[in-house]
Amino acid sequence: MIAEAGLAALWLAAALALLQLVLSAGGLWLGRDARRTDERIATAAQLIAGVRPVAIVQGLLVAFAFAMLILVFVRSDMSVLLVASNSHSAKPLMYKIAGAWGNHEGSMLLWVTVLAIAGGAIALIERRLNEATLIATMGAQALIALGFYGFLLLSSNPFARLVPAAAEGQGLNPLLQDPGLAFHPPTLYFGYVGLSVAFSFAVGALVMRDVGPAFARAMRPWVLGSWIFLTLGITAGSYWAYYELGWGGWWFWDPVENASLMPWLAATALLHSVTVLATRDGLRSWTIMLAVVAFSMSMIGTFLVRSGILTSVHAFAVDPERGSFILGLLIFYIGGALALFGWRIGSVKQGTTFELVSREGGLVLNNLLLSVILGIVLIGTLYPIVAQAMGTQLSVGPPFFNKTAGPIALALVAAMAAGPLLRWRRDDLGPLAVKLRAPIAVALLAMLAILLLAPGTGILPLLGLALAIALAVASVAPLWKRNLLRTPLFTYGMVLAHLGIAVSLAGMASESAFTRERLVAVGVGQPTQIGPFTVTLEGIAPRIGPNWSALEARLRVQRGDDAPFVMLPQSRYFSAPPTVTSEAAIDTVFDGQLYTVLGQPDGNGRWQLRLWWKPLVTLIWAGGVLIALGGMLALVGRVRRERKAALREAWA
Repeated sequence: MIAEAGLAALWLAAALALLQLVLSAGGLWLGRDARRTDERIATAAQLIAGVRPVAIVQGLLVAFAFAMLILVFVRSDMSVLLVASNSHSAKPLMYKIAGAWGNHEGSMLLWVTVLAIAGGAIALIERRLNEATLIATMGAQALIALGFYGFLLLSSNPFARLVPAAAEGQGLNPLLQDPGLAFHPPTLYFGYVGLSVAFSFAVGALVMRDVGPAFARAMRPWVLGSWIFLTLGITAGSYWAYYELGWGGWWFWDPVENASLMPWLAATALLHSVTVLATRDGLRSWTIMLAVVAFSMSMIGTFLVRSGILTSVHAFAVDPERGSFILGLLIFYIGGALALFGWRIGSVKQGTTFELVSREGGLVLNNLLLSVILGIVLIGTLYPIVAQAMGTQLSVGPPFFNKTAGPIALALVAAMAAGPLLRWRRDDLGPLAVKLRAPIAVALLAMLAILLLAPGTGILPLLGLALAIALAVASVAPLWKRNLLRTPLFTYGMVLAHLGIAVSLAGMASESAFTRERLVAVGVGQPTQIGPFTVTLEGIAPRIGPNWSALEARLRVQRGDDAPFVMLPQSRYFSAPPTVTSEAAIDTVFDGQLYTVLGQPDGNGRWQLRLWWKPLVTLIWAGGVLIALGGMLALVGRVRRERKAALREAWA
């Protein structure tokens, strides 16, 4: 009955979403009707009063349905088709729980759960929006939810029964049996689906013609929250793919990786744009458009990953009908929003104007460069799919993205260094040049030092390292000559986020410029060299895990005269489903990581070893954490300031 209870909760939630949409539309229509009477106004008020409770109950019901799905996985209920197809009774408990969303149906239920919880959260805590705009926003959120409830219930039921029940499950893809599955998808989904809130806000504001600073101040925390989760999810996913798959080092430009990068780029542009609207009443139309684009990228990402048109460890669905369903939803929501944008944007008043050389101008440049990178990633990701549909097989990989997006990304970093040093409204190039003298001088010295110490460094990594150092110096410049105790928390957040970009960029450039790789075959006792390390194979031994067996290499590693240490890479065998995986052994030191992988025997008593020395590679993920931490400080700082302002207004 657990599965039936979950399915019933899902149907009830879908019904409540429909009710929420009807209440919102009915209340707004009656409240704005030209033939308003006291009776109509009272009815409208009653309808509107029901919207918030319905949204909250809907969120609780979907959360209950998701809990029921986890429960059938934990109990290894093989009478549920999804469990029998994607789990195994011998799987460790953590992977039984995480396995609930390690498949198509479960991941889509997670998607809907986050969507419904976000809708419930709006109903529960949002008090800053004009009431009519809030109701229109919640109506839009209900309309999005309805489409995905239909998708789940009509084509991807996670609670479908299997008759007769299977004696044992088919297991979970071993590549997904990793702690990364426990937190990467939920974190990423909070970011993905959180952008639906910004989309609904934009639709609500267009419907009610309420685009202004107050609307932007209400929307900004939701955008910031989504952006933080997206940053954490992408950072975690990048490291997971790195240590589990050995993908490239830090970014493989896999279409599924790109599917999460595109919403992040759009959300980053939106975050800066909504700040201009909230604080300076500028970029009104652009902010609305970016909110639509950001959620569009989430929808396109969902379509790519869940439609079956991509083959990847992340892509679960292989059913074209499901892909068509998602494509239909994408066209309906995004096409509808764009049509609404075209219809109503003429009624959106122009915001405050500003000079080209100003903080606003810098943010516009930031937005344009982010949009160009987004366009390149989108084209590079979709082009092979379109070509395949036309009968041509081709691939677009790192060389394309690095050569096209790389220089623009460096220009973006240069703009980031200058932007925070500009004044709002109007500034001059002279004072800006004076402020940039220190970052530019430090960057030139760093470039000279790299050329002397590491001749032959490629031009892009060289520029990347120099710009990273310049950005790091420029990032802390807004704190110069300020009373640090009276500096707003969100200013610290901006500084930390920009510093995180500099740290990540330094890690990417270092990894690209200085990585050393060796593929060797060695016998027991035979040493080999990689970077500053001497690696000696001491033996191969069998190992047994909870649901796998393995061959484990014992590597003795020594760096110069330092004390030696041991690394234990494995080649694992999973019986359900039958799969061989390589479990890398990674040692992190202060200046990088040593990455070792055990290969196959060569038939002459030797074993293949793949070794990488990656200087400063850890900066990539440390920077990602700093960026997210900066976002959190900014979020807390903004919320605190608005609460204080509200209290002052209440007591005035």
